[in-house]
Amino acid sequence: MLSGLVIVDKPQGWTSHDVVGRMRRLAGTRKVGHAGTLDPMATGVLVIGINKATRLLTYIVGTSKTYSATIRLGESTITDDAEGDITESRSAAGVTEEAIRAGVAQLSGEIQQVPSSVSAIKVNGERSYARVRSGQEVKLAARPVTIHRFEIHAIRRVDDGRVVDIDVTVECSSGTYIRALARDLGAALGVGGHLTALRRTQVGPYTLEQARTLDQLAEELEVLDMSAAARALMPNRELSDAEATEISFGRRIAAGPAAGTADAATAENPAAAFSPSGELVALVADAGSFAKPVLVFAPDNEKQAH
Repeated sequence: MLSGLVIVDKPQGWTSHDVVGRMRRLAGTRKVGHAGTLDPMATGVLVIGINKATRLLTYIVGTSKTYSATIRLGESTITDDAEGDITESRSAAGVTEEAIRAGVAQLSGEIQQVPSSVSAIKVNGERSYARVRSGQEVKLAARPVTIHRFEIHAIRRVDDGRVVDIDVTVECSSGTYIRALARDLGAALGVGGHLTALRRTQVGPYTLEQARTLDQLAEELEVLDMSAAARALMPNRELSDAEATEISFGRRIAAGPAAGTADAATAENPAAAFSPSGELVALVADAGSFAKPVLVFAPDNEKQAH
């Protein structure tokens, strides 16, 4: 059974669900999922899990993300990106580079961010974007996110300076909305803003250099096998033959070091345990003097350990 991760370079105009549907046909299996939605307007890294690797996706969703984006100052839209209608236009001719850089600095580090009202966040069981499209006013609560890097590469004045386009790189925690950063930067500068381009270049350890377009994958399905995927994603623990056998039956083993971290492995942040042959046997968490399996990957099936 084919199992592993596929790093897709998502095309513009496709939903993440569209990509999952295409991958089901290419991989010949229904058991396909993704590790974090990309808006239809966005392109770039979308991590797809096939068969057993779908069990790894929950550990990928919470990893940091990196994006290349273009923010336009001087225009606000209903969706905070270029797909929505313009709701307000104000000349950004008077906005200085110094003011832009100061605004970006204020949106860096640990901040409170109100997600876009047309996000997929559920409000009383219904997607926020569905409520907005039906004419309802939606106000979402602010939530903490971390902007590790918000770097300006270019500032371009367009349409006789009436609007300003800013090319940026953003490295951020999971759950950050880049279009909300564009909205908030424009609001802070008093001219409004929205996102005109967005490309995700990295999800956790998986990069755009590893990504393939759907056309390329249709010609040759490149799959990152389970062991390689887990080695890149989390701390590693190398097992002896005896330990690998015990863990494969869901039994505890003595605690041991995991390369890549000084912290104890937990159920939320486990270590990947490998047999002497390099095969991924399980994800393990420390429990005092023991290590216990969180998830066991058997050769022909998989089971949740208890």
